[in-house]
Amino acid sequence: MHKLIDESMKYHITAPFHLKEEIILPSSKSISNRVLIINNLSDFPKHIDNISVCDDTNVMINALTKNQHDINIKAAGTAMRFLTAYFACMKGKWILTGTERMKNRPIKILVDALCKAGACIEYVEKEGFPPLRIKGQTLMGGEVVLDGSVSSQYISALLLMAPIMTNGLRLHLKGEIISKPYIRLTINLMRRYGVIVYEDNQIFTVPPQQYSCVNNFSVEPDWSSASYWYEMVALSRDEDAEVKLPGLRQDSLQGDSNIVQLFDLLGVNTTFTSSGAVLSKCKPTARKPFVYDFVSMPDMAQTAAVTCCMLNIPFMFSGLQSLKIKETDRLEALKTELLKLGFPLYIHEDKILAWLGKRIKSEDFPVINTYEDHRMAMSFTPVSLILNEGLFISNPKVVSKSYPKFWNDIKSSGFKIDITD
Repeated sequence: MHKLIDESMKYHITAPFHLKEEIILPSSKSISNRVLIINNLSDFPKHIDNISVCDDTNVMINALTKNQHDINIKAAGTAMRFLTAYFACMKGKWILTGTERMKNRPIKILVDALCKAGACIEYVEKEGFPPLRIKGQTLMGGEVVLDGSVSSQYISALLLMAPIMTNGLRLHLKGEIISKPYIRLTINLMRRYGVIVYEDNQIFTVPPQQYSCVNNFSVEPDWSSASYWYEMVALSRDEDAEVKLPGLRQDSLQGDSNIVQLFDLLGVNTTFTSSGAVLSKCKPTARKPFVYDFVSMPDMAQTAAVTCCMLNIPFMFSGLQSLKIKETDRLEALKTELLKLGFPLYIHEDKILAWLGKRIKSEDFPVINTYEDHRMAMSFTPVSLILNEGLFISNPKVVSKSYPKFWNDIKSSGFKIDITD
């Protein structure tokens, strides 16, 4: 893997015909980032096994272990949300900043909720956006109302810190709640560390209490990273294609494990064994147009959209309102890059993405821009299985945000990668 890659550098990827591989997936950064906060707040913090080694988790570890007051979380959105809540509850003064894109990702909803609970947070530059100046102190907590339709990370950030608030927290969520499985993941991990969380419809009550230590906690492999191997199998022209993913569990805490059902419709069968999951090809059964609501797993929309286009399955995906505030505006990025491949997409009300089946001439040598978004790079890479001349991916280093060994795993699976500029 080439660790130092110039922004202008591109990978030219050509795919093998046969696909038969066993891939050791990275650990879940969603679990890692939550457990790092919880473990740090527990009565006797313990070593966490199999912690993620990706950029986003490294940022969290550095912020929690190094005595720094100016903290650059770079492009790590989860870290920005979780650490804003964490440092608001810790005595001291901090400034949280990040990349230019991070400085344009809204955080006002979370800041307002924390201030309602007693936090002291100021905006350093632009109202409603990072960088943030935080004067940490014990928060009173109490009753807080939050819009649940923008980002589940705001909700998780508040819930994680709720036990150490003087009065605990009674969190009322209004509107449609997006990414519910991530909230469920947060609550399940809190309970694993001994915390009581009461749920009543869209009201979550967390009394003041102490997290208890957990011995031998081990982080699961990442289901989000698994999705790109599902896409590989779906797009492979090898009818005997097979990918083994050790460690994946059918009863996973991760919401993105629902890709099992999603890709069953898109031509991938999953068999669970004692060692993990085995992916193999089956006949796609998705109706045309394929209608699917991604409100519970919006991070999988890029993978599904590219897969459907390359399988010639028109689609209409809803529940995508959070994609505009991710690492990039993922709706516009998908529309722009899939047009290069001959697929004109439509965006409706910033939450629906559709391809109606119309094709136009594709570019002769398409270069897929990644927009500093790891999921753009990884979701488009399997397209090389379809294109005889392969595919160009610009700024390929972005995968280190969640899956640092992605290109190594691609090469070990028989793909050829040539560096161009």
